[in-house]
Amino acid sequence: MTPDQIAKATTELRDKSALEIVRWAVDQAKGRAIVSTNFRPYEAVILDLCTRAQPDMPVLWVDHGYNRPATYKHAEQLKALLHLNLKAYLPRLTAAHYDAVHGGMPEPTPENEERIKAFSTVMKLEPFQRGMKELGPSVWITALRKVQNPNRAGLDIVTPDPNFGALKVSPVFHWTDAEMEAYLQKHHLPNEWDYFDPAKADDKRECGLHAAWGGKAVSQT
Repeated sequence: MTPDQIAKATTELRDKSALEIVRWAVDQAKGRAIVSTNFRPYEAVILDLCTRAQPDMPVLWVDHGYNRPATYKHAEQLKALLHLNLKAYLPRLTAAHYDAVHGGMPEPTPENEERIKAFSTVMKLEPFQRGMKELGPSVWITALRKVQNPNRAGLDIVTPDPNFGALKVSPVFHWTDAEMEAYLQKHHLPNEWDYFDPAKADDKRECGLHAAWGGKAVSQT
């Protein structure tokens, strides 16, 4: 889509329901839509929406090996509940291998910024890039929301993705936490709060999937 077409679509979709946006994305993709997940809090919302629109939609998940037990259990629960077509991609190094060679995942401090980016490149960006190449989506559906951090506030419902070359669609971009919680309750979906992403370190920074620096890192892997 051209920039003008993306801007027009974003304006037209602003007043549509999240499910209508997902259906629009599926129609645009012509059989090549995927949704990504990390099974963080509220991920059941986007996964439920996507399986309602296309039950067999591929679900791209990078399992970097550092998830907490509750997150792995949550992933299995949602996989069974929603019959997810889960496509798990693992880093080329196991967590134990990374720990031994690189001293483990970095502590989330400003001084460790470069170590965190290096960790993300090896353990998250590379397997994600591999997954995107193998699945070959034309449309990538995400659970990005405006309220999550300053970088995401500058995005929108429909955006081009320079890092992976797909059209990125975020159906719940304008939703609040309260709206996400209400959806979970309405559809009797589980949530999981014991989540931590070492590739981000905290909720106010990016792991690289949706940031410019990640594109440079991906091109070098």
